[in-house]
Amino acid sequence: MKRIAFVIDPLDSLGIKKDSTLAMMWAAQRRGWDVSTLQSKDLSWERGQVFLSARRTELADSPDKLTTDSDSRYQVSDTMQQSAGSFDIVFMRKDPPFDMNYINTTYLLEQAEEDGVLVVNKPASLRDCNEKFYTTTFPNLLPPQIVASRIDVLTAFHDDYQDVVFKPLDGMGGKGIFRVKRDDPNLNVILETLTQNESTAIVGQQFIPEISDGDKRILLIDGEPVPYSLARIPKAGESRGNLAAGGVGVARPLTARDREIAEAVKPDLINRGLIFTGIDVIGNWLTEVNVTCPTCIRELDRECGLDIAMDLLDCLEAKLS
Repeated sequence: MKRIAFVIDPLDSLGIKKDSTLAMMWAAQRRGWDVSTLQSKDLSWERGQVFLSARRTELADSPDKLTTDSDSRYQVSDTMQQSAGSFDIVFMRKDPPFDMNYINTTYLLEQAEEDGVLVVNKPASLRDCNEKFYTTTFPNLLPPQIVASRIDVLTAFHDDYQDVVFKPLDGMGGKGIFRVKRDDPNLNVILETLTQNESTAIVGQQFIPEISDGDKRILLIDGEPVPYSLARIPKAGESRGNLAAGGVGVARPLTARDREIAEAVKPDLINRGLIFTGIDVIGNWLTEVNVTCPTCIRELDRECGLDIAMDLLDCLEAKLS
């Protein structure tokens, strides 16, 4: 029997209707695997090895059938401290913020990896591949873009392109994203706020009008794209497609350009041990590469009759063997 542990946020904080980790847990359970959960605080190092204070966790039913009654969603055992090496796979599924606590967790997971555990995604790559900055590895796939701290440099970029989206390097869910059009009187205060008065770098991207057709999330398993994207369409009056910002997800078959982008990023993803990722594509452009906790499994499964989590576990099992 395979043993898999998921490092997650508190179990009851997972969104019942859309959380992708629940789909992964359910797929593992259907395979007869032993499933455990823990939080980042439950990892420790002692006597030359990493320990997990984990709880065996069993879903009461398919994630789509779970209720909001927290007492009946899961069966959870008492916490047991176990060596990381007693697990076959440890899956890092904690949401950002990507802060020092997250980084410290990757150090512990890297030690578990050295003990022979398959850690998904590779801890060193979780640290190295900032989801906004990692796109710069693929400059030919990007819209006009800048990463900088200085307001004069960012202002010059805005002068060149007139309609620009500025966002923090460490944000998620559409938080802290500003669209700044030509002659916007708030440009300076937006840049002062996002750069924390020039003390931290931010991203600027030329606004892509095709956002009205959706910000497409494309999931990749070991570099291979799922054949459908989830186009997250902004609500009226918005320029952000994030579901957390009110966007509506619509499944669409991958276009030829989508596949071209996926094929271009595939070798680097594989080389870095990034087994489960999500790229964001607007129009013909790559805008982000999500490596920490990619979502949208549940939405694509429901609309397209897929079982993405099971395909992912097929991949992981093949790597173990």
